[in-house]
Amino acid sequence: MPPGAAPAPPSQAKAEKLNTKAAGIVGLAVLCSRLLGLVREQIFAALFGGGRLMDAFTIAFRIPNLLRDLFAEGALSTSFITTFTKTIATDGDQAAWKLANKVATMTVIVLSSITIVGIITAPWLVHILAPGFEGEKAELTITLTRIMYPFILLVSLAALVMGMLNAKEVFGVPAMASSFFNLGSIVSGVALGYWLDPNFGPRALVGVSVGTLIGGSLQLGVQLPQIRRIGYRFNPDFQWRDKGVKAILRLMGPSVVAASTTQVNVLINSIFASKLGDGPTFWLSIAFRLMQLPLGIFGVALGTVALPLLARMAAAGNMTSFRSELSKGMRLAFLMTIPSTIGLIMLAEPIMSVLYQHRKFTAFEAAEAAGALRFYAIGLSGYAALKVLVNAFYALDRRKTPMFVSFSAVVLNLLLNWFFTLQLGWGHRGLALSTACIATSNFLILYFLMRRQLQQLETRTMLALLGKLAISGGVLAGVCWLGSHYLLADWPTQAFLPKCIYLFATIGVAGVAFLVVASALRITELNDIIAAFQRRLRRKRAR
Repeated sequence: MPPGAAPAPPSQAKAEKLNTKAAGIVGLAVLCSRLLGLVREQIFAALFGGGRLMDAFTIAFRIPNLLRDLFAEGALSTSFITTFTKTIATDGDQAAWKLANKVATMTVIVLSSITIVGIITAPWLVHILAPGFEGEKAELTITLTRIMYPFILLVSLAALVMGMLNAKEVFGVPAMASSFFNLGSIVSGVALGYWLDPNFGPRALVGVSVGTLIGGSLQLGVQLPQIRRIGYRFNPDFQWRDKGVKAILRLMGPSVVAASTTQVNVLINSIFASKLGDGPTFWLSIAFRLMQLPLGIFGVALGTVALPLLARMAAAGNMTSFRSELSKGMRLAFLMTIPSTIGLIMLAEPIMSVLYQHRKFTAFEAAEAAGALRFYAIGLSGYAALKVLVNAFYALDRRKTPMFVSFSAVVLNLLLNWFFTLQLGWGHRGLALSTACIATSNFLILYFLMRRQLQQLETRTMLALLGKLAISGGVLAGVCWLGSHYLLADWPTQAFLPKCIYLFATIGVAGVAFLVVASALRITELNDIIAAFQRRLRRKRAR
């Protein structure tokens, strides 16, 4: 190779193999995190119920959580990973570490300032985001908001470390970091809550809020040994007039809107939900969390691994591989989420009952949360495909396109919320449906814009897959219908153990039926996944 020449890009087959393996690692780690997050909400729902107290905690956590999505998992994360990866490819590791020091220093200073301002302005923030909260409910929300505001700094630093590790093709440890957040917040939150109030009234939520900060500290701390192992040492750097920092800031502006449209729309839903009485805010929260379980396993895993890979392909000008990898990522997203969508819609009530109907959380609250889950699930596939598609725009440096689409999505969400909730009277169910419609419309618009950008995007292959999934999904829906009408018809009063057995039996039979039909229809992506598992099993047996 001539001196100064760039190394040849890896073959498409090798890149796909690495991408699939990394996605599997991230998927397993995220599955663990999502399950622990579900356990976290189950425990809190059982201890505090699904009404006024958990409404207050949900809004208090959501205020700093919005900034987490804007900085940690949204604009800063995507912009940093893109620029950091390109810096490694063009200038080497040392230049990338210097860039990381500059960004980390800036993050600490800026977000510490935002945290102080947020604590001072908490009463105004609560009034804006939950105008329906009054009296003691509003005061409790303000107190909890002030306690949890530093969470944004902790998880933003954790996201920077995660970005560095992902760019160096280390995926398992950062993906598991959020599991430590959930573990820390559960154990410390429950212990502190019990110490403050054994009956788990309003005072106990103060302990739970402090536990959230402990969990955030753990999410950052568990990644530090790994980042040191690959050669990074933090040194404060205030020289922010750097081309890499400028590139990140240029990317961040549009990304603030584009990368977090979903969460912004959820916050808009919270404003509407706060006026619907005690409960809808938390019902929407747990329904959205449950819908995000398959999204976190599949969509986030694909998106996390796709961004560095697509960025490298775009930087190398390898648009054929870029197009193929993007199309494959979206097809995998549909394959993995459409069965989940059908299952969540058909079995929403018994799922909510099994997971949440314990102690202070009633059957009525489970049914209301299930209504939101059913409508949220409609947008699941759109969410998952967007995780891959939006990152493709960033990799091509077309950051303004998702931004403009996001602007229209926020406006459309306001109109749909007004129509579904106030005009049709669908309450919190209408808010969930609005969010699903936004995710689907965002995906369709961005898909056609990307198709025009790349001239082709294997649309026929995508449509063929959707047709086969429709047939396989119809069989899955039939099995779910039989289970819900003959085994789970009396779910509100059914004993927990039989209900749990019947639910998992229905899901298992439905899943097997889907796999049999999908395999018979020769869905390529499914057969590739099955073949990969078979190869892995053979390797383990050979050892």
